[in-house]
Amino acid sequence: MDESQKNHLKAYGVAYWALEREIVMEWLLNYRGGSFLFPHHSLIEEELIVRGISYSVLPDVKVKKIKSDIANPEANMEVVQLEKAPKIAVYTPTGKQPWDDAVTLVLTYAEIPYEEIYDSTVVMNGLPEFDWLHLHHEDFTGQYGKFYRAYHTQSWYQKQVRDNEATAKKLGFKKVSELKLNVAIRIREFVAGGGFLFTMCSGTDSYDIALSAMNTDICEHMYDHDPSTPYFQSQIDYTQTLAFKDYTVSKDPMEYEYSDIDGTRDHTRVAENQDKFYLFDFSAKWDIVPTMLCQNHTKEIDGFMGQTTDFRTEFIKPDVLVMGENKAIGTARYLHGEFGQGTWTFYGGHDPEDYRHLVGDPPTDLNLHPNSPGYRLILNNILFPAAKKKKRKT
Repeated sequence: MDESQKNHLKAYGVAYWALEREIVMEWLLNYRGGSFLFPHHSLIEEELIVRGISYSVLPDVKVKKIKSDIANPEANMEVVQLEKAPKIAVYTPTGKQPWDDAVTLVLTYAEIPYEEIYDSTVVMNGLPEFDWLHLHHEDFTGQYGKFYRAYHTQSWYQKQVRDNEATAKKLGFKKVSELKLNVAIRIREFVAGGGFLFTMCSGTDSYDIALSAMNTDICEHMYDHDPSTPYFQSQIDYTQTLAFKDYTVSKDPMEYEYSDIDGTRDHTRVAENQDKFYLFDFSAKWDIVPTMLCQNHTKEIDGFMGQTTDFRTEFIKPDVLVMGENKAIGTARYLHGEFGQGTWTFYGGHDPEDYRHLVGDPPTDLNLHPNSPGYRLILNNILFPAAKKKKRKT
């Protein structure tokens, strides 16, 4: 899985394919970019050939030598056993939206199966049957992505409002914001019970903001047909959130921002070709989880924008692990944390291979980006739940 690999993304798909067939395999952390070690089997080899994935067949003596090198206390490498394919859910509305989603794009390209769910499944307590949940481009505050100023006359926006209001009424909620809060709370319970949560772009900060606003109303009349609570900022409860603290929620319903968490505007200080973020190095033997999540063939990744591009560090809780940062701007791009028995990962930006992905732009063709390091981070998170649980060394 280093620079010699012809198709990094599809390699994850074969790993998942093998796990589905109850083939136990190993992930060699930090060995040649985080390589997969399969038992030799003709069916696996055929699948690798069909999908155009680079591989090598190694004699047992070579495998033993690799594992011996990895076991060296001086080597920043480790072996992790992958045992079971996680059951994947993507929280996403039905019907075509005027934007696409990087996670569903890469799952489809890598041929990793997933199930689409939405509000009714979550409210009816359907999350526990899944291991891993991704939140599609979503606004959990009930403000429809704060697209009102630019798009409220568009048919897709009006349909989104109608559909969400109808769903809220059907499920017994007076307002969409109340429905979305209930969904956010149930997702938090899913994580607390041992689930794995992953989200990108506005699914990150809007999720935390919704939780923190559970005792107040931050939506203006064009979003929920009544005014917001006066001085609602004083009622924001940061103890309810996973990642963020001390932020100020945007009071302007016409502003295309939820709060001051997002660092999008800071990116005007750097040119597009200089907009990079960098993955941190972790000890593979001591910090196994962040090492798994940061596996890549490069530590430098081209930046990409989103409604929420990245996160201002002063608003990140102290117990949150920052795994990637934009050094030039001083923002965090890639966050991870534990909650209860589960974990969550927030990844800023919309599409790792489209710097400015605008509403209505065509989806990225991943056939043109089979070695995308930005997309690899998504797939690391998908395979993470398959790892055999191993106590952190102390």
